[in-house]
Amino acid sequence: MSRRWILVDADACPRQALQTVARLAKEFNTQYITYASFNHQLRGDNHIIVDASPQAVDIRLANDTKAGDIVVTQDIGLGALVLGRGARALTPHGKIFDKERITFDLEVRNEKARFRRGGGRTKGPAARTAEDEEKFERSLRSLLEKGDEQTI
Repeated sequence: MSRRWILVDADACPRQALQTVARLAKEFNTQYITYASFNHQLRGDNHIIVDASPQAVDIRLANDTKAGDIVVTQDIGLGALVLGRGARALTPHGKIFDKERITFDLEVRNEKARFRRGGGRTKGPAARTAEDEEKFERSLRSLLEKGDEQTI
């Protein structure tokens, strides 16, 4: 049986989602670890602090990811990287990144970035709701229940 950890991109992860990760990790007897830059004031035995350079958290987290892990991130690019390593990924809103759809998600992200570079404005992520928390818990529980399966 391969190692299975929950790795959390904690730079933009809501506190309630972090609490859900801790609770479900305990319930499923799974280790978890959070990653954030030193600017984010997170502490704990299960926390890795990286410098504040751009993408430092994403690079460290991607390098630490192994097949079978579950990664919590809002970052579509990081989601694509870890899917390529045989891990599974989901957002703090509960959206599970899918190997079949990730290319489309990356294209949408790139088009929005191009539009913003041209002076356009796009909406940021919606505020997290109680429904999002419930969806996140259901999605994370589902991924944990799948065990070492490599498909989503």
